[in-house]
Amino acid sequence: MVMPMPAAERTLARGDEAGGVYLWSAALAGALGGLLFGYDWVVIGGAKPFYEVYFHLGSPSLQGWAMSCALIGCLAGAASAGGLSSRFGRKKLLTLAAFTFAVSSLGTGLAPQFAAFVAWRILGGIAIGLASGISPMYIAEIAPPRLRGRLVSLNQVAIVFGILLAQAVNWLIARPVPVGASTQQILLSWNGQYGWRWMFAVTAIPSALFLLASLAVPESPRWLATKGRVGQAQRVLERLGGRSYAEQVLNEFAAVGAAQPAQSIWRELRLRSFRKLLLLGIVLAVLQQWCGINVIFNYAQEIFAAAGYQVSDILFNIVVTGAVNVAFTFVAFFAIDRVGRRFLLLAGLYGLISIYAVLGLLYRLHVHGMPMLVLVLAAIACYAMSLAPATWVVIAEIFPNRLRSGSMAIAVTALWSACFLLTYTFPLLNAALGAAGTFWTYAGICLAGVIYLSLRLFETRGKSLEEIEADTLVRHA
Repeated sequence: MVMPMPAAERTLARGDEAGGVYLWSAALAGALGGLLFGYDWVVIGGAKPFYEVYFHLGSPSLQGWAMSCALIGCLAGAASAGGLSSRFGRKKLLTLAAFTFAVSSLGTGLAPQFAAFVAWRILGGIAIGLASGISPMYIAEIAPPRLRGRLVSLNQVAIVFGILLAQAVNWLIARPVPVGASTQQILLSWNGQYGWRWMFAVTAIPSALFLLASLAVPESPRWLATKGRVGQAQRVLERLGGRSYAEQVLNEFAAVGAAQPAQSIWRELRLRSFRKLLLLGIVLAVLQQWCGINVIFNYAQEIFAAAGYQVSDILFNIVVTGAVNVAFTFVAFFAIDRVGRRFLLLAGLYGLISIYAVLGLLYRLHVHGMPMLVLVLAAIACYAMSLAPATWVVIAEIFPNRLRSGSMAIAVTALWSACFLLTYTFPLLNAALGAAGTFWTYAGICLAGVIYLSLRLFETRGKSLEEIEADTLVRHA
């Protein structure tokens, strides 16, 4: 039996042209935060050989601090995003993130001393932390149920494009370095004096576009409704999906809000049902990092070298991994609203378990060459079409409207903390367990994730945020 389509969904299904363009434009504008997140996170890799020489960073501790200092800002930005966006709105936080990206990129490019370089990188990390939490939340709050997975996935599409853009910009800016060039020659070269600065400073161009776009987008209608500005919320919703859609969303919002009056997130933590929901968001965020795939991106050179590849082959393989990442993110983009979030996440984890098990075995058997590259690419493809986008979608939609900003801030802060621990512990694990043992460890983490999500993760596909909230109340009552 086919259930009749609700009036709001019929309005959207007809494809109201103005609303469709307005909706997608607003979502794309929000996703620019993801593009800058990806770009700023990766651009440092291309600049690393040159700024290290310029600032005379000879010790591993200083080199590691230069690479990781932005994480301090990421944590600060993610932790503060909830309170700031709850008070000032999603739109203003998008604007703040864009402005911070622009200023920090120029500051990093112009930094005269290492201390200034670190300070600007930390400020850039704050922008990353803000964007990583606000962008998917904003998109989720403006999106209709039937498109929400795809629209929030735009954020991940933008992230991988940002990564690819950074790789391309680094390649275009850097000039060839003679084989066997001395440190002094690199220091006095164009790359050592100016090239690395341009790699950072170019970020100001997309940042300016993001800033202009953030000024043009509407405020989140659900944030407006939580602040009692129902008239403004209705006008935004009508532009996004038509009058009947606006009325349905506001009626559902009012019904759920009446059942659960607003309280502080810390007071809500006394409720076992909310603690379980918040734990689900934290586990998803941490699992996205601890599944191990980001190690392949951060330590690609070491991984491919251990598999027997030479330097020239490694650089080509890194470009190939970026291309695969982009291509399979689009698989998730088109699939997530068809097959659902739960299926994608569990399928991705099962795939990574299998790939890591074989990858570890081949490392143990000292297999080199193409089989290793194929398995690494398979792991990236598996991650790109499952955990990478679906995690952002789920944590943006499972929390109650009145607590979404604070809950997402906690989940995203957990994600960045997990990212730091993953990046920090990989060399230690690799030294203690070897490449085989390290990948088997990640396979075990993925298996634990499968068990937990099989028990706790519920499907949210096709439901409004208010329906998800109501179902959650019933499920955890």
